[in-house]
Amino acid sequence: MVDLELASRRKRSAISLEQISKATKIGMRSLEAIESGEFQKLPGGVYSTSYIRQYARAIDFDESLILEHYYSVMGIQPETSVEILDRSSQALGNFVSRFLRHSSSAVTGSH
Repeated sequence: MVDLELASRRKRSAISLEQISKATKIGMRSLEAIESGEFQKLPGGVYSTSYIRQYARAIDFDESLILEHYYSVMGIQPETSVEILDRSSQALGNFVSRFLRHSSSAVTGSH
């Protein structure tokens, strides 16, 4: 297991977990889990990655390094930017398509 020395980095910056918790509204247990690499204790999904990003910013650490470690420990394949953009554009296309169908039926009076 890779030790990112997050706790010692935070302490060198004279930042307490309580300060991070107050600033980010992340519970102490989740912050402790991030520092100890016990990511399975995090709530999961986007909450986990959001908590990790906020923690990294709070201690001025490269969030991509912590996320890379998180994905490795959890056995998760991170999404690439292309996959995210593709999914977003598909969702937008579906929305526009639904909007146009709804608009055209309102104009013609058909449902």
